[in-house]
Amino acid sequence: MLRGVVDPEIPTVSIVDLGMVERIEVGPERIEVELLPTFVGCPAQELIRGAVVDALASFGRQAIVGFSFRRPWTSDRITAAGRERLAASGFAPPAEPADVRCPYCTSARVAMDSVFGPTQCRSLFYCRACRQPFEAFKLV
Repeated sequence: MLRGVVDPEIPTVSIVDLGMVERIEVGPERIEVELLPTFVGCPAQELIRGAVVDALASFGRQAIVGFSFRRPWTSDRITAAGRERLAASGFAPPAEPADVRCPYCTSARVAMDSVFGPTQCRSLFYCRACRQPFEAFKLV
């Protein structure tokens, strides 16, 4: 039911494969979903919440969707399928900076251009082998 819900900043990977779904409770009158934000200040939280509510609408129950900050999201929650989808989309999955590989040619001959990428969770890299710029998810 939630595999079709994506983070709008990473539209090729579901919130399930990103490891954002912490808990789902289904009752006779409502469905409660607890999500973990990838970053506390992530601007996409309300869009994701709305997409989850929309995805659950067909069940005919009230959808209660919230974000929990009791336990932090970490990049090791991303599933193997999520990591594959990230790489296929031109994003390097989370890794130590010394272990980042180019998502296009898989070379380790990469350099970080900037720790600050277009979003809080990504850094900018350049591949010296295939000469392609790419974004890498920060290891958290």
